[in-house]
Amino acid sequence: GLLANAGTSALSPLAARPAHFAPKAKSVIFLFMYGGPSHIDLFDHKPALKKFAGKKVSESVDTKGARSKAGLFPSPYKFERHGESGHWVSDRYPNLARVIAKTAMLRGVYGHSISHAPALFELNTGQLRTGFPSLGSWVTYGLGSHNQDLPGFVVMYDYGGGPIGGAPNWGSGFLPGAFQGTPVRSKGTPILNLSRPGKLDQDSQRQLLDYAAHLNRDHRERHPAEAALEARIESFELAYRMQTSVPGVVNFDSETEATKKLYGFDQKETKPFGQQLLTARRFAERGVRFIQIMHGSGAAGAWDQHSNLKAKHSELAMQVDRPVAGLLKDLKLRGLLDETLVVFATEFGRTPGSQGANGRDHHPYGFSVWMAGGGIRGGIAHGTTDEIGFHTEENPHYVTDVHATLLHQLGLEAERMEVPGHKRLEADFGHIIKDIIV
Repeated sequence: GLLANAGTSALSPLAARPAHFAPKAKSVIFLFMYGGPSHIDLFDHKPALKKFAGKKVSESVDTKGARSKAGLFPSPYKFERHGESGHWVSDRYPNLARVIAKTAMLRGVYGHSISHAPALFELNTGQLRTGFPSLGSWVTYGLGSHNQDLPGFVVMYDYGGGPIGGAPNWGSGFLPGAFQGTPVRSKGTPILNLSRPGKLDQDSQRQLLDYAAHLNRDHRERHPAEAALEARIESFELAYRMQTSVPGVVNFDSETEATKKLYGFDQKETKPFGQQLLTARRFAERGVRFIQIMHGSGAAGAWDQHSNLKAKHSELAMQVDRPVAGLLKDLKLRGLLDETLVVFATEFGRTPGSQGANGRDHHPYGFSVWMAGGGIRGGIAHGTTDEIGFHTEENPHYVTDVHATLLHQLGLEAERMEVPGHKRLEADFGHIIKDIIV
């Protein structure tokens, strides 16, 4: 009887908790394109680049803060408007273009860092340095989880490896460790060190956990000030339950061939990311609060095209186009899109000026992020950059505005998420982007 109802105990750090107000979304699927895809080659059409081609950036706009001031480089791709929304989309995203009307496109997002690691921390935590909770950690800290057999916050990074900066991108910072992201590998064993040792059977493991819990609770009764001990006990129990539940999430045997095809399983270029996104949907429908999927590996991220942008962006866009479109379609078909907030983001954009052999440099002063589902207005474009895509112009939004909007859709007020003695977000916690909310 020591562990009766352990999975739903009010003392469990991941026990579901009420929101501050009625939420529009129950969970988040956060798609992170690592390396800095070019906004002006994918979502932010800038025909003026042809007019000013080859001219210095300084001949067109104020170059304050710029790292690259080379000649302007028109996009090598074609753009068209799509759907009733009239969203501009590059021809690199033919499948996403067909569902782009479901999105709210933010074209005036900006950050402060031109380097990958601090920009990643900024986008994920709201701070340029380590030691602060990630957005997913704040969500699970505020709301807990609907499923006590799975982590409340999971992170699945690229098949080729994780991002620069590593775990602090999904860490819990000064929050308890229970709220950090749990890495789920894209291939092989989903979670390392989760399976039982070969010589330990289930009954023996259960006996060990029960006895450890007995000792820990006895210690807790003698030392009631050590509140973190209950969370430690629950972490052992969650790991035990995950041994059965996690493999079921990453097993696609119950999925139809039509669903697998929707995510691009039938094409070698799209299958890896498609598997990740189908896993994300399966986590979301099982009550996991925050699922972060990262695309692009390497020290600087696969999307980091300082040269040969046309060929490399084409290759990477092909990898994500069908799976992302398939995710939005699948969520809609299953009635999950209204309660699942999908975010498509990156650490920064790229310069309108050229670098190397037809590449672009890092550029945090204006780039694109989009959201869909979860009470977000589809078919709206909010914010602009100037005529060459250099700086934000109309309705600029710092990255923490994206955070505050996401928290709001989950029923959380950013200002009430502050831990005494610690700052929640920069720029007054971020500001809700009200124009994109239903």
